[in-house]
Amino acid sequence: MNALTVAEYTHSLGLQAKTASALMAKAPAAIKNKALLALARLLREQTEALQVDNARDLERARAAGLAEPMVDRLKLSPKVLETCAQGCEQLAAMADVIGEIIGMKQQPSGIRVGQMRVPIGVFGMIYESRPNVTIEAASLSIKSGNACILRGGSEAIDSNRALAKLVQQALTEAGLPQDAVQLVQTTDREAVGQLIAMPQFVDVIIPRGGKGLIERISREAKVPVIKHLDGNCHTYVDDPCDIAMAVKVADNAKTNKYSPCNASEGLLVARGVAAEFLPQIGAVYAAKGVEMRGCPESLAILQSVAGAQLVPATEQDWSEEYLAPIISVKVVAGVDEAIAHINRYGSHHTDAILTRDHMHAQQFLREVDSASVMVNASTRFADGFEYGLGAEIGISTDKFHARGPVGIEGLTSLKYVVLGEGEVRG
Repeated sequence: MNALTVAEYTHSLGLQAKTASALMAKAPAAIKNKALLALARLLREQTEALQVDNARDLERARAAGLAEPMVDRLKLSPKVLETCAQGCEQLAAMADVIGEIIGMKQQPSGIRVGQMRVPIGVFGMIYESRPNVTIEAASLSIKSGNACILRGGSEAIDSNRALAKLVQQALTEAGLPQDAVQLVQTTDREAVGQLIAMPQFVDVIIPRGGKGLIERISREAKVPVIKHLDGNCHTYVDDPCDIAMAVKVADNAKTNKYSPCNASEGLLVARGVAAEFLPQIGAVYAAKGVEMRGCPESLAILQSVAGAQLVPATEQDWSEEYLAPIISVKVVAGVDEAIAHINRYGSHHTDAILTRDHMHAQQFLREVDSASVMVNASTRFADGFEYGLGAEIGISTDKFHARGPVGIEGLTSLKYVVLGEGEVRG
């Protein structure tokens, strides 16, 4: 496609999405749920066929020399597809929030004022690698009564096309417009530039991917953007804490999976428990090949751990999102220093405190300026599926509109509704 036809093509996608969004906004809950259940069924029925399409993407990615963590993100294993299917079923089982009226209050004039939850309209989703995002975005779009235009990465084009086909099949089966979910079929990057500059059709853009992509979208978009730039998450081990639990959680937060944005990249340890805790977690990390980039105090304690990969931390390490078996380690005086460190170097994504002190836990919850703040739990839980949102369309570290994992409610807006009985203003 040349520039002109890319512009025409994205324009037609926008027009179709806008038309479909009006039909989706008034679709009954039962019909939307029917589409979601049909999609879950199709994902299971087509698991083998989907893996054939996915294999082409994987082969191309390896031939192009894509790093293994990135190839891992491309995989549509039966387990990944089953999780997608379950996400659709979980969404179908959830109450429909569209049209609900909240906070209705009688005013002195006699009118009653409240707010009604309505779909946003059309959202554009621009994402890299993970093809399962196609299903997460489509299913959330259907449940929330929106229309969406999806633009996946060129590295997952075969997988995304196959998945989008199933989504449109499910929509048609339920009697909904198939244009309610459209995949941009071209890998031409010009399509992204067009999609983010069509306020007449697109109400919000949600980018999901590397920092470079998100910075570009935020800079060039002519419509609002829901985003997070990076995931520099922390686990802080407090004094006092249950050491065995802290080892288990700090291990999971880092090593459960290295590539997601909710994996812990920084480990902060209170001085009072450092001598007992660090050798234990150090042994776990050493056994799993995790490199520890530590402050002088932590390195002195970790020195005794057999096989530990130790590197002195630089100032840059405190801000780094590794997405790899590397973690920064710092000994801090206590909860105040931990909070100050997180608010300075973190990315306001997800941070956890492991503690036995209720007051410290409450202080951490109040003062850490992040989208998700946890007590005695792994940062890996920061996920729409785990939060019971059915699925998530992404994580927002913005403070307006949506913050944290963005589920159905993040794809809706509130409008004021006024009920009267002939009142006039004096």
